[in-house]
Amino acid sequence: MPSQQVLEEKIGEVEEIKELLKGYKSIGLASLQKVRAAQLQELKKSLAGKVYMRVLKNTLTKLAIQTMEEDNMRKLEEHLEGANLFLFTDLNPFKLALLLERGKVKTTAKSGDIAYMDVVIPEGSTGQPPGPIISQLNAVGLPTRIESGSVWVSKDTLVVRKGEVISERLAALLSKLGIKAVEAGLSMKAVLDEGLIISGDLLKIDVEATRKSIGESSSEAFALSLSIAYPTPDNINPLLQTAHQKAFSLSLNAPVPTRETMADLVRKAHTEMLSLNSVVEKAKPTA
Repeated sequence: MPSQQVLEEKIGEVEEIKELLKGYKSIGLASLQKVRAAQLQELKKSLAGKVYMRVLKNTLTKLAIQTMEEDNMRKLEEHLEGANLFLFTDLNPFKLALLLERGKVKTTAKSGDIAYMDVVIPEGSTGQPPGPIISQLNAVGLPTRIESGSVWVSKDTLVVRKGEVISERLAALLSKLGIKAVEAGLSMKAVLDEGLIISGDLLKIDVEATRKSIGESSSEAFALSLSIAYPTPDNINPLLQTAHQKAFSLSLNAPVPTRETMADLVRKAHTEMLSLNSVVEKAKPTA
């Protein structure tokens, strides 16, 4: 049986967790799996004042949630598996996820790690002298040759695809060649934002693709507003220019004399007179 002191400590922890859960707009949950301690400390420093990070026990967190009146908190329970880091913040959840993505670093792979990209060993010298390296390269499907006293890879070769597991043999080889095939850092599992749970996959945003999409949508909206003559602060000048051009063209074709069109109407009349005169001259009978 746990001692009274231990029970009191756990009750105190539960109460502290409840205060944390109620004290922020957004509560993020990130997996600590394969996160380097040094990197976590660096991330805490860079987000100081914006995000409060805390490792909490799943059992105590579930107990805190179950004793709270806020039903929305229960949405976090299904994500409380494995080693987790809680991120308490008032930041927009998508900005929080983006900050974590930018905090990731490329590092050498270990057995069982997941490749963050297609890994291609380029053609060229490995910088390694002939020896065991040859069998290591051949074991992962790399064609080799000896040249100028070192082992060369004969052609660009794909050794692992993005999302695939890196074997122990390949991890050792990539480390020896100085190729960083793994991204280390925090990945969001979910965020509870003002009662709405957002899963980690929905928090991933391609910033450049989004910026491009917004730019294209803006251009299309601008073109549509011009075509239907819907005035906005952005298009009012082009609309006035278009209206002026149409009014000017109409006054010439009507013809309606105005201060702006008078000179053009006279030139038009003169041109038509010359054209008519030419037709009359051609129609006269020859002597």
